[in-house]
Amino acid sequence: MSDPTDVMNCTPSVRQALQALLDPYSIEIRLISDNEIIPGSFFGEREAGLMGNRLYIRNDTPLHSALHEAGHFICMDPKRRQALDTDAEGDYDEENAVCFLQILLSDQLPDIGREKMLRDMDRWGYTFRLGSAASWFYQDADDAREWLEGFHIIDTNLTPTGRRREQSEPDNFVEPNPTMESL
Repeated sequence: MSDPTDVMNCTPSVRQALQALLDPYSIEIRLISDNEIIPGSFFGEREAGLMGNRLYIRNDTPLHSALHEAGHFICMDPKRRQALDTDAEGDYDEENAVCFLQILLSDQLPDIGREKMLRDMDRWGYTFRLGSAASWFYQDADDAREWLEGFHIIDTNLTPTGRRREQSEPDNFVEPNPTMESL
């Protein structure tokens, strides 16, 4: 059942671990006072904001939102990253990769882990064609995994590498077959 009020938030102890996790990506967390509007927030309210390499959060910002926005910063190409102000402007494949990465990043946080992240994604209302974040992650996300591996953001053991996307196409990119496109 969806309950967006019952999710893990960016409490002080979570923020400390989150900053340590995001340091290798050169992401700086900026704490905003409670009830202030969060700069760079695409959805507003309590959702995290992203401007340049600054991730804006409040104490009531859901952890999944902070990891999702951090994932956008990590997964976008350098040109978009340089001009980043609120809207990540990613495509479908990148958005799937961001969702997959936020789940893997949650494994790196003490007392969090992927099962809690998957639960929070469902509670918040993320939608996946198999009905739940867990079903998507475990059964339908090979394209997202391959995308992240192709840009060296994760390794083949599903461990984040601490690297950001630096090229426009992944190393495992295959040009579409022109004859197949015409079918």
